[in-house]
Amino acid sequence: MKHSWFLLGYRKALSQCSPSVIPLVLIVLLCIGSLTAHAQTPKELHVAAASDLQPVLPTLAAAYEHATGVKIIASFGSSATLAQQLLNGDPQDIFLSADYVHPEQLVAAGLATGLKDSHDPTPYARGILVLWARKDSPAQPLTLDALTSPKVTKIAIANGLHAPYGFAATRALESLHLTDKVASKLVVAENIAQTAQFAESGNAQVGLISLTIAISPHFRELGSFVRFPAESYPEIRECAVVLKSSKNHSAAQDFLRWLTSNSIQQNLTGFGLDPAN
Repeated sequence: MKHSWFLLGYRKALSQCSPSVIPLVLIVLLCIGSLTAHAQTPKELHVAAASDLQPVLPTLAAAYEHATGVKIIASFGSSATLAQQLLNGDPQDIFLSADYVHPEQLVAAGLATGLKDSHDPTPYARGILVLWARKDSPAQPLTLDALTSPKVTKIAIANGLHAPYGFAATRALESLHLTDKVASKLVVAENIAQTAQFAESGNAQVGLISLTIAISPHFRELGSFVRFPAESYPEIRECAVVLKSSKNHSAAQDFLRWLTSNSIQQNLTGFGLDPAN
C-alpha cells in the first residue's frame, strides 16, 4: 500500500491547513533543529508503518529529513500484513507497528531489535479509538448511541485479526455490550485507513477509526468524531523495531531514538496520539 488515496488527499489538505495546525509543524521542526549540525551524508530509511500513521508520518518524515538529510520512505498497511511481509524478507529498515505483538514476532524470530539493540520492541506512542461520521451522515448528531440507531445500517470496522485498531474496536463493542446489537451492521476493512475510506465514501454511515485520521485536515472538514472511553478497550501500545537486515542500522536507531525523544513525545497529542509513557 505504498501509494494510498489517503496519503495523497492528506498532502493536498495539509497545504490548506488551518493556522492551528501550522504551528504544530513548526514546533516539530524546532524540536529537531538541534540535529541539523549532526547531519550525515543523505541516505534513505525504508519504514513499514501501520495505517494509522498515514496522516502523521509524512509530517514527521519531512521534519526529520530537513534536520538530518535522511529521507524516510514509508510503506503503509495493517500491522499483521506488514509483519508477515517482513517475516518473508521484505527489505525495510524500521517497522512502526500499531501494537506490541507484531514487532515482538519479529524479535522472537531473530529478525529485529528494539532501541539500543534491546530484545523488546520500543514503544513510541499510544493510539486512541474514535467513532467518525460524515457531517451528512444519518448518524448525526454523533454520539456512541448512533451505533444502535436504526438509521445506521453499516458500521465500518478494521479486521481485528490484522489491525490493532480493529482488535481494540471489537473489544470496545464487547465492553459496551454492543456486539450482538451491531453484528449484522459491521463492514470489515483490511486496515484502519480502509475503514476510514468506507466511512468517508458513504459505504458505511460511521467508522471506528484512529484519532490520527479523524483529526487530519480532510476528515476534520468532512465529518466529526467522538472518542470511545479509554477504559472500554485495551491500550493501543504502538511499538517499533529495527530490522537486523537493515543496511542502515545505525541511522535507523537514530530515527527511533528521535521518535521517542522527549521533544517529539510532547507533541504527539497534536497528531492524535498519546505519548508512549
